[in-house]
Parts: sequence; C-alpha cells; structure tokens
Amino acid sequence: MIHELLLALSGYPGTIFTWNKRTGLQVSQDLPFLHPSETSVLNRLSKLGSDYIRFTEFIEQHTGHVHQQEHHTNQPSQTGLHGIYLRAFCTGLDSILQPYRQALLDLEQEFQLLFPSVMVVVETIKSQKIHGCQILETVYKHSCGGLPPVRMALEKILAVCHGVMYKQLAAWMLHGLLLDQSEEFFVKQGPSAGGAAANQEEDEEDLGLGGLSGKQLRELQDLRLIEEENMLAPSLQQFSLRTEMLPSYIPIRVAEKILFVGESVQMFENHNHSPSRAGSILKHQEDLFAADLHRLKQQPLFSLVDFENLIDRIRSTVAEHLWTLMVEESDLLEQLKIIKDFYLLGRGELYQVFIDLAQHMLKTPPTAVTEHDVNVAFQQAAHKVLLDDDNLLPLLHLTVDYQGKDGKEATGPRDGATPPQDTSPREVPPTGWAALGLTYKVQWPLHILFTPAVLEKYNVVFRYLLSVRRVQSQLQHCWALQMQRKHLKSSQTDAVKWRLRNHMAFLIDNLQYYLQVDVLESQFSQLLQQINSTRDFESIRLAHDHFLSNLLAQSFILLKPVFHCLNEILELCHNFCSLVSQSVVSLDERGTAQLDILVKGFRRQSSLLFKILSSVRNHQINSDLAQLLLRLDYNKYYTQAGGTLGR
Repeated sequence: MIHELLLALSGYPGTIFTWNKRTGLQVSQDLPFLHPSETSVLNRLSKLGSDYIRFTEFIEQHTGHVHQQEHHTNQPSQTGLHGIYLRAFCTGLDSILQPYRQALLDLEQEFQLLFPSVMVVVETIKSQKIHGCQILETVYKHSCGGLPPVRMALEKILAVCHGVMYKQLAAWMLHGLLLDQSEEFFVKQGPSAGGAAANQEEDEEDLGLGGLSGKQLRELQDLRLIEEENMLAPSLQQFSLRTEMLPSYIPIRVAEKILFVGESVQMFENHNHSPSRAGSILKHQEDLFAADLHRLKQQPLFSLVDFENLIDRIRSTVAEHLWTLMVEESDLLEQLKIIKDFYLLGRGELYQVFIDLAQHMLKTPPTAVTEHDVNVAFQQAAHKVLLDDDNLLPLLHLTVDYQGKDGKEATGPRDGATPPQDTSPREVPPTGWAALGLTYKVQWPLHILFTPAVLEKYNVVFRYLLSVRRVQSQLQHCWALQMQRKHLKSSQTDAVKWRLRNHMAFLIDNLQYYLQVDVLESQFSQLLQQINSTRDFESIRLAHDHFLSNLLAQSFILLKPVFHCLNEILELCHNFCSLVSQSVVSLDERGTAQLDILVKGFRRQSSLLFKILSSVRNHQINSDLAQLLLRLDYNKYYTQAGGTLGR
C-alpha cells in the first residue's frame, strides 16, 4: 500500500487511490481494513498528489512537456493562454516540482531497502517463534549489516526492546524480584537444565586382576572421571541462567554476575531476620544504581563497556557486604573448621572412639532403631574425648538409611569397607556402615555456601575417609592380637598371615597419611589463605568450590580405575581382619584356604595399583598419583618387590 501511495503522489492513481476530476485523488471507500482515522490521514496526503497532477496538467498543456500518461495528455486545452512568458512560467513551475519528485524517489528507494530487511526480521520471529530476550539477539544480528538506513532503524527497535530488559534487570538486581510471567528473561527460577542431561550409565567392566585391558589402559591415560550425579551435579540453586535467552553480545560472565546479585538480594529480602544487624545488602545505594540503569536505558546504542562496568559496581557492593556478613559476623573460618573436624575426620580421636563403640551395631543390616543408637554412641564418643560443646553437637546428626534410597544412594560391599556404590531402589543396605551419613544444620546466611548438594559431596568424602580409617583401625587391632599370641607356637600359616597384615598395614597407613596430610591439610591451608586474602564473597565461593573439587579428585573418588582398585584393597583388608579376629588358634583347613585367596587377591590388586600409578607417573599427567606412589615407594621396596605386596 505504501508503494501505491508513492505512485499516487507521483501522479499515477490506481485502484486504491482513485482520481476524480472534481474531487481529485482520494482513498477508495471499498477498503474495510482501514480505520477512519487512517483514511483521513491518507486523504490529506492525497491532496498533495491532486495538486501535483493539476500542476503537471497545466505545464503539459502550455509547454508540450510530457510528464503524464495518456489520460492526461489527450485532454484539450480549456484556456486560450499562450505566449513565451507563459512557457517561462511553466518552466519555473516545473523546476520547483523537481525536488518534490526527487523526494518521492528518495523515499521510495529508502523504504525499498528498509521494509524488506525489516520484513525478514518479522518473518524470522513469526516462523521460528522467537520469544523473550531471543528477540534481542535476532534484531541485533540483523542490525549488523552494511546498509545505514536498515542499521539505524533496527537499532531504534533494539533500544526500545532494551528498555524492557533494563526494567527486568532493575527489579531483579535491586529488589530480588523476577518479573517474568512469560519466561522471557535470561534468569529463571529453578536449577539449570544442563546438569540433568546426561543420565547414561556405562557398563562396569572387570578390571582384570591379572592385568589391564585395552579399555582400562585408555581410561588411565585419559583420566576419565566417574559420572556420579550426586558428586558432580551442580549445586541445586533456587535460580539459574536460561542461557538460550541470553543475547550473544552479553557475555556469560556478565550474566552470572547478574544472577549472583539477584540471588543475594532475593535471599536477603526473604531471610533477613535481623535488619538492624545486616542492613541493606546494597548499602542503601538502590536509588543510585536505579538512576544508572535508567541512564543506560536512555542511550540510543547498547554499550557493553558501560553495561558491564555498572554490573561490576553492583556486584562488588553485594560481594563485599556478603563477605563481611559471612567472614566477620558469621565466623566462616570457624564453620570451615567444624566441616573439617567432622566431615573430613579432623577430630581423628573422636572417630576412633566412635568406631569402637558403633562397630557391633553397624556390622549388621540396619533397622529402624539403628540411627538412634548410632547417635547415642556418637554423643558418648564426644564426651569421652572431652568434646562437650552444647552449641555444636545439636547441629550434628548421623543418619542411617535403613531402607535404601530411591535414587543413586550408596552401599558398599560386605561390611561397608568401601565408599558407596549404586543400590537398587528401596534395597536394604548390607551393613549399617554402608548406610551411614552425616548432616549438619547450617545457620543463615552460610547456607548459600554450604548448600545441600555441597554437603552431599562432603558426605561422599566422609564415608570414604571413614572406611579407610576403619580398615586402618582393624589392622591395628590385628597387630594387637598378634602381640598377644606371639608366645604361642607359630606355624607357617601364621608367618604368612602376619606378613600379609604387615604389607596391608604398610599400604593403608601410607594411603591414610597421603589423604590426611598431602590432600586435606594442604588443600585446607590453601583455602584459608585464599579466604584471608580477599574481601569478595564470590572469590570465597570459587575458592571453596575449588577446594571441594580437589578433595574429590585428589582422593581418587573421581578417578574410576584407581578408586575401584583401592576399594578392592580395602575390602580385602577388611575380610582379612575378620578372618584373623574369628580364629583364636591356628587356622584350620578352611581358614587356610581363605587366607590363600586373600593373599593372591592382595597381590593382584597391589600389583594393579602399582601399574596404574607407574603408568600415570611415566606419562607425567597427574601429580596426585605420583605423590601417592612416592608415599608407597619412598624406599623403593615396592619397586624391588616387582610392584607386588603380600609375597
């Protein structure tokens, strides 16, 4: 229709804009899609075309210039005017109409470029059903062309769309409000969808006690990690990024800062029970930041530099306030020490007493009363080691899942000597040790650092460290039995038995030393150093996430071949201790056969462990494995024994 209007204004009427000698150009009355107000505007424009047509008729009658079609040129002259002055007047009149004709031509050329380009954007939005902030991305991509009229027009459209985004940003970052009823913003409520995508389970392949298969060797060289959802899934947050809605010109790092600020403000709005103590998380600068966002909204062009600078200022204000609240007012360092003492077995004497007290009640499948009995034993152990903190102990609680988990919660083989493996839904764990867990009531606002997912990862490490500590304690108990029976007549079987215990204790003691000193103490000291060197909460959270990831990695929980091998060794050690404890005198024929199986199994697993550690060391791709090998082979005894213990 625009094209029809331009033709009519140029003197070429048609079916939409009709010509009448008496009334001139007018919009056809047979167009039902036009509103009366639109008809009125078009008729006012048509008057320009009517005047232009009459001008050109006059010129053409008296000069012979041909500007019109036949329906104009065949009309006879109705005046008797003539002469050279009249011709001169007509020439001057034609000259002043030339800018009008040029303006129509320029207008048509401009819209011929603009409208098709804008129509491409409209059709793209319609056909692909583009929604929310994705429209920003679509308009932005089409505005990057080389045609100035198209670019300027799309930039105007983009500026209007940015106005909506800035309003959502102001509500989210300054007030913790997610105003997004149609799910159009790049922040959403609920966890990210990316973590739950992979739900594939690989078939367990026997590690081949006699050696390594090709697949296992590839696993070692690639250092593939175990895909355990409970360990590796990102912490379930109340809010997350909807990355498919994020425009490409806003980097993900900026979006994460926006998410962090809004989450923090929202958390304060919902949980700030003592405003006089905590105050405003934005330090009462909401009006200032709102004015800055409004200034950005008024800019005709989006500036990433200005945008990110403002986001950084808001984030820094929030992060520094959170640091003060958590480190100084909530004593984060003391909370980390509690985590270390109880989840990471920093209070070793407590768990040594607890293992002795709870051994009889956790060596059998748990019942409904096992959890209560275990917590009583835990309290008794705390009193025995003079741990009588009335404020701390009520926050700690041992759990025993005596009916199994619905998901991928764990049980270990036999007496729970190994960390948890997959359990069928509602399957009863074989022992109480396999179902043991630890919960800690995290106080506000530390819950934003110690989320349930983070505490579950700590629980994975807790069960693993406790299994190693239990096996070490059992081997020490076997040594005590050996000392008690050394005056009795010994046999060749006794020599084999005590030599095997010695080799097992050598391996487990060095593994325990590696875990507690080379991993836990080292990583914990680095974490404290990083916390003390910053006043930014996000830096603290990043350092803590790095600390926890290093614990899982350096303790080999995530390294499938090494983890599997160590589990087998722990189980062999446990079975050996059970055999020794049950035999007061020399082993009978059946006991001797069991001992022979344990000796051969320990030889194979220790040999496999040596091959794994040596293979990785030779490739120089994992310093953690090299450090463990250094502990086990510090005097080259392991090497001289051919990489096999228990001979």
